[in-house]
Amino acid sequence: MLCTRLTNARFVTMDPAHPVAHDLGIWKGRIVGLDEAVTSLPAREVIDLQGATVLPGFIDAHVHLAWTGFKQNTPSIAGRTRIDDVLAVVEEAVLRKGPPGAWVSIAGYDQRALGRHLTAAELDRVSHGRKVFVLHDSGHGCVVNTAVLDLLPAGVPHEDGFLAEGAMGAARALRLPYSQEELAEAIGRAARTCVAEGVTACAEAGIGGALFGHSPVELGAYQLAREKGLLPLRVQLMVAADRLRPVAAHEADGIPRALDLGLRTGFGDDWLSVGALKIYTDGGMMARTAALSSPYEGLDHTGQLQDDPETLTETIVAGHLAGWQLAVHAIGDRAADVALDALERAQRLRPRHGVRHRVEHAGLIRPDQLSRFARLGVSAVVQPNFLRYFGDDYAAIMGEERAPWLYRGRAFLDHGITLVGSSDRPVTDGSPLRAVQFMVERASESGQVIGPDEGITVEEALRAYTVAGAYACHWEGSAGSLSPGKRADLVVLGDDPRRVDTSRIGDIEVVATYVDGRDRRDGGPEGGEGKP
Repeated sequence: MLCTRLTNARFVTMDPAHPVAHDLGIWKGRIVGLDEAVTSLPAREVIDLQGATVLPGFIDAHVHLAWTGFKQNTPSIAGRTRIDDVLAVVEEAVLRKGPPGAWVSIAGYDQRALGRHLTAAELDRVSHGRKVFVLHDSGHGCVVNTAVLDLLPAGVPHEDGFLAEGAMGAARALRLPYSQEELAEAIGRAARTCVAEGVTACAEAGIGGALFGHSPVELGAYQLAREKGLLPLRVQLMVAADRLRPVAAHEADGIPRALDLGLRTGFGDDWLSVGALKIYTDGGMMARTAALSSPYEGLDHTGQLQDDPETLTETIVAGHLAGWQLAVHAIGDRAADVALDALERAQRLRPRHGVRHRVEHAGLIRPDQLSRFARLGVSAVVQPNFLRYFGDDYAAIMGEERAPWLYRGRAFLDHGITLVGSSDRPVTDGSPLRAVQFMVERASESGQVIGPDEGITVEEALRAYTVAGAYACHWEGSAGSLSPGKRADLVVLGDDPRRVDTSRIGDIEVVATYVDGRDRRDGGPEGGEGKP
């Protein structure tokens, strides 16, 4: 007997062996068959989906759940365009926050809305003895007041209180880490938001690190979230590369650096597992710290690498030798050169087939770099909504020649490179459907078309968020398509993205999100069909 049979729907399976179906059977959280194979079988529950369209659950291959959850509960200055209005929000938050000496966090900072960066002196006027930390929306910078600057180690660079990349990490290190309880609650809030948008699985893009980590025991917070029933979706955890340390492993293992106990990609189960090793090579385009091979338009600099190229290469090679899948953050084309050079060197030293190293963002990729991606078998994990929301700015700072190279689609596919969709939530909107719409249209919110030749079909865009996402996370045996034997992870939509006008794709209603055969939009925890 089936646990559940879903009927009267258009199942777009993403499986070429059975592309479309009308019935789907579920037993103990797995898909057991389609159409005639299940139509006549008895089922404990038969759900009439009333003609809805059903797709494999969306896989967001690059998110920041804890950051998303904390941001949702943090005072924000988003949308403010006047310095005085920003400072008023900061002062209101300061006056609500504990005794003098307490830390006050502010979200939603983007200097582009203000025309310049805030300064420490301006924050000092409204700090009232607190330590103020204003996080840039990109996650690659912050502005702090003098009370924080005075605590930083000597030599940490800043510009009137603005700290970028490693300097920001030094400021974050001054703060006590969040408790695992706080982290688990934040993770749960973010997970529920993902599920509401049809996401059934995601890859958390870096835990435990100086740049984006929230605690040295952050992995334990995800375990706690699972134990407390706060994870309604599957999570794969990328570990920050600065967690690696020298190990006295056997010479035959050839492992120079590793996590304790040799933990690496693949540890865990269907709900919570360890994924790739996250390595940062540069910063972000919003903060103008993405490393380019020629200057930003109108500026006299080319961004910055996180470290010298040889040090970055050594980290990438060490991760490869330790058996990790690598997720190398590289937004600018100069950073991509460093990443590709290092990955090529690593494969020369120890060839590993099927490792599926990834370049996260691949924001600006020159034409000559495409063949290198393909030759190395590296996936491009892109964030289409970056251009949907920030595209006008990004196109302006790249200039006419480079703008078409931003967050490519068609060129990756034409070169045989796996194109993977993701959000980088909470940097911008996390909706997969709105991202799919952009991948086809290539239009920013203002209507500007950026790199029209990079547009792809709706089917290809959906594949980036299903089949390709599963491949990038080594989940293709259990997710990414509605195929017998795979997990019953699926999203029920109010319309078919392939049949509506492209301009309407982003507004399609997410009716239900099934994980393990159960609708999780009510925030229900793990425990699939047939489990007690």
